[in-house]
Amino acid sequence: MPRLPGGPTGLGTSAAHLRPAGDGIVIPPLHCPRPLRDDRGLGDELDERLVEWAGQVGIYPGRLDELRATGFGRLVMLCHPGTDQVERLLIPARCTLAAWAVDDHYCDDPGLGAVPELTGSRLGITAATVDRVRLPDPFAAGFEQAVRDDPALRAVRSAVEHLARLATPVQTARARHIYTALLTALGQEASWRAASRTPPVWEYLINRQANSFQPCLAVIDVVGGYELAPQVWADHRVQHAFATAALAASLVNDLYSVAREGRSAIGDFNLALAVAAEDGCTLQEAVDRSAALHDDLMRRFETQAAELSLTGPPELCRFLAGITAWCGGNHAWHQGSPRYASRPTPARSPA
Repeated sequence: MPRLPGGPTGLGTSAAHLRPAGDGIVIPPLHCPRPLRDDRGLGDELDERLVEWAGQVGIYPGRLDELRATGFGRLVMLCHPGTDQVERLLIPARCTLAAWAVDDHYCDDPGLGAVPELTGSRLGITAATVDRVRLPDPFAAGFEQAVRDDPALRAVRSAVEHLARLATPVQTARARHIYTALLTALGQEASWRAASRTPPVWEYLINRQANSFQPCLAVIDVVGGYELAPQVWADHRVQHAFATAALAASLVNDLYSVAREGRSAIGDFNLALAVAAEDGCTLQEAVDRSAALHDDLMRRFETQAAELSLTGPPELCRFLAGITAWCGGNHAWHQGSPRYASRPTPARSPA
């Protein structure tokens, strides 16, 4: 693992001061852009609309106040600063919340019905819902009834249908493909849980490439009202930059959730926990190494994005700038969301 840098430098460094927090763990300063906007009113409006939608599809029953406080609408407001159109922002908001609901309902939260023995089956049906599977007539009714009976599946179907109304067919197909890859990665994680196995770090990172924020990043151009051409998206350099940023953003989630996940009753997975198990180090040392890897990935993405922007079309430059903005908003949200209230937290970012 990379060694922790000696200290934060540059305008892109967030949270330059430390303080002890959850379980005595301290998150080092992270090399991450700051959010480009923080419109509290817009975030609150998106949260209210998301809670209303969650109630309609039935996810998080009895927990809607907690859902509102978590602030997924605020996450979307922070991550997509290029528009203030509520209906447009609700597209990624519903997709994000549906993905989180699948993880909570099927994988992580027994209180919401997570049963490890059923995870693989449920994720397979979710993939069929994402991909709009078409069964022969005598069997289609059973699948449709399963979707109607399951709030997480209802949320996924509703979110994808809303996306398809705004996105082009190319964008919708891209989002479906990436979402399905996420579900495959969740299935891999479920196998670790079933076997009571902590994966080696290399295997964890393979999983985290797909079990990441890639579905959120994939709709940046949808929210922005333009389309990244298929041949540009397919360029291996673009794919590498996209995956690098998504992994870095997901390691922010790992860092802020390490205390919460370390106490999970059902067994949860996190880079710092995998590093501590593999290296025999303290959890704080593992957090430091995880933060250093995040910083390395962010700097790598910055280099990739700069090189691609020199020769790429305007849409690619805009897409890469959108990824940068998304990473900044994602970090800011994790610093403040009550979902990670038991997490280690750094002190406020410098002015």
